[in-house]
This record gives sequence, C-alpha cells and structure tokens, in this order.
Amino acid sequence: MRVLVTGASGFVGHALWNKLSHTTDLSVIGTVRVAAAANPLLVPVGELAAHSDWSPVLRGIEVVIHAAARVHVMNERAVNPLTEYRRVNVQGTLRLAQQAAVAGARRFIFISSIKINGEATETGQLFCADDAPKPADAYGISKMEAEKGLREIAAQTGMEVVIIRPPLVYGPGVKANFESMMRWLARGLPLPLASATENRRSLVALENLVDLIVRCIEHPAAANQTFMVSDGEDLSTADLLRRLGSALGHPARLVAVPIPLVTFGAGLVGKRGVAQRLCGSLQVDIRKNKLLLNWEPPVTVNTGLRLAAERFLCEADL
Repeated sequence: MRVLVTGASGFVGHALWNKLSHTTDLSVIGTVRVAAAANPLLVPVGELAAHSDWSPVLRGIEVVIHAAARVHVMNERAVNPLTEYRRVNVQGTLRLAQQAAVAGARRFIFISSIKINGEATETGQLFCADDAPKPADAYGISKMEAEKGLREIAAQTGMEVVIIRPPLVYGPGVKANFESMMRWLARGLPLPLASATENRRSLVALENLVDLIVRCIEHPAAANQTFMVSDGEDLSTADLLRRLGSALGHPARLVAVPIPLVTFGAGLVGKRGVAQRLCGSLQVDIRKNKLLLNWEPPVTVNTGLRLAAERFLCEADL
C-alpha cells in the first residue's frame, strides 16, 4: 500500500512518517514545505495553499494522512489571523483532498484539533466526537471549516474521510508550553499549582496518537468517522506536574495558592489563557475508538511522560 504523509518534518508528522517507513507492507512518501538537507528522503512541495500542485506525489497513493497545518500560534503577528489560518488549513487542505480524490486515493485521514469542540469542559463532562462544534479561536474555526469541506468532498467523490481530533500532544521533542513546563520542573522552580487538584485534562502521548492514525489507515469501520484520542487517563494539573517531575528526576516543587489568585496573577502579566488551561478541565471521550476500532492506548501516561522527559534531558540546555 502506498501512503502519503504531509507535514513529515513536524512533531506528529515526523513520528508518523518514521513509524510507517519501518512498516514492511507500506510504501511511504513524506512531504515537507522546504527541502531538508538532514533528510533527503522527504519531498519538498512548497506552501500548503489553494494553488498547490500535489500531482507529482499523489500518483498511486491509496491513503493520504494530512498532518501539515498552520498550527495554533501563541504569539500571533498576522494582521488577520483567521485569513491566514483559512489560507493554509482550509484552502490548502481542500486543494490536497480534491486532487487526492481525482488521483484515486481511497482514504484521506485528517489530523484536526480538539479546539473544534471548544476550550474547556466541566469536570466530569467529556467532549464527544459528534458534539456540535464550538471553536473559540481562529485556529479552531479553520479546522472546523476544513472538516466541513472534507465531508463535502467525501460525499461528492466517494473518497473516505477519517478525522482525528487530538488534545495536547506530548512526547519526545515536544515544544511550546509542555517544554516550558519541563524546563520549570528541571530547574526546580516553585510552581503555584498545588491546589490544582480538582480539574482534569486529557492528553495524548505522541506514541498513542501515531498508533491510532496507523489503525485508521486500513480499518473498515474508520471510514467517514470522527475520533477523539487521548491516553485514557485524565490528570489534574498537580498530578501531571508531580508525575512529570518524577520522570525528569526533579520532584515538583508545588506551592498551594488559591486558583482564583493564580488566574488573577496570570492576567496581570498577560497569561490568563495559560492559567485557565492549567487550572481548568478539558476531557475527551474515546469510547467510540474502542467500540469501532477495538483500539486502546498502547502507552500509559507514565511511559509517555518518561519518553518525553528522556529526550528533553538529553537535549536541554539548563
């Protein structure tokens, strides 16, 4: 089977491409935006946009796994962020899907985002794959619009579409807020989050996300379905920090500060959104995966944290 993985130099895309490249019954092509001297096996295809020509890499491809995207930008500089997200995540995605259908691809797997569902859940209430979308930012809106367009292409062409919405993905090489959290812990900084024990967050280890994507390549029940994904064990922020500190060999130094005070203080320094994510809940329901795909997360939370910590300790300049 011939499989195309877009965004194969990214955090998720590279891990997926690497796994599939070592699968003997698959022939895998990975695409990147610009050529990388470090890996000449990845094909440069230029910018993901409405005018992109994917025909050179789509010949004979049976399954497209679309991991390339304009990701959620923490320090946005675009004058109109939604326009930029739409240009890449909507127009670029639909251009690829349309050309894939014309080229004869039978399945298109889209790595979407939990942000389509929203930013938070009440503790104990889980986002489900079939819930009404409630995106709160430009990134989430663009992913929602891409999903809608993909379903229309599937209905028009018969190409199967599979949508996977991950929450925060962590693992070896993770960047952004998760890397910052590991850095805080490794440096022994006191963190005012000992009181964050009542919230619950769904996370997904990179290994678990990749495993679900691989399951969706051929499983007949995945066709035209939307799936949530997580490690199957939701953690409070305090528990996450303690487990991550243990994985790093640097026990978490947590200070008990009332949650409203944490949020207020974060707002004073322009970090209210970060505090809300750290102290609030966001949980997803993966029972559909188990029922339709017979899928269970193969990696536990503790193993996933250990793998992320090991890479961080090898590469970090503390």
